[in-house]
Amino acid sequence: MGRPTWDDYFMEIAETVAKRSTCLRRHVGAIIVREKRILATGYNGTLTGLPHCEEIGCIREEKNVPSGQMQELCRGLHGEQNALLFAASNGVDIKNATIYCTHQPCILCAKMIIQAGITRAVFKGEYPDEMAQKLFKEAKVELCQLQ
Repeated sequence: MGRPTWDDYFMEIAETVAKRSTCLRRHVGAIIVREKRILATGYNGTLTGLPHCEEIGCIREEKNVPSGQMQELCRGLHGEQNALLFAASNGVDIKNATIYCTHQPCILCAKMIIQAGITRAVFKGEYPDEMAQKLFKEAKVELCQLQ
């Protein structure tokens, strides 16, 4: 086993970050990197100070809502959102950075990633959201899937 590429290295870190997730459906981790330095991390879970879904249950699970639909019912934030919010709340400049996500960002996260000035999004796992892919392409944000 040789030395990992930078993309593989940062994806492994995003996968470790995902282990902190409290979501009952999917564990997602994200890290924002510029010039080979980690600027922010985030994983999906409930808002700070509120009970976790693993403690009180998941409304989307109870209602059998398919993945990628009715996200407004979820009481948590996505990993990408938490990484972006961490950077913003701590004054960390993420313009022209790369975000590494364990899963393809959804349309909501894609909008935020684009608006934040991130220029590259690298993901590993599939997520059912073609609109996000189209939006990244239109905004000229490089979207790369690792195998």
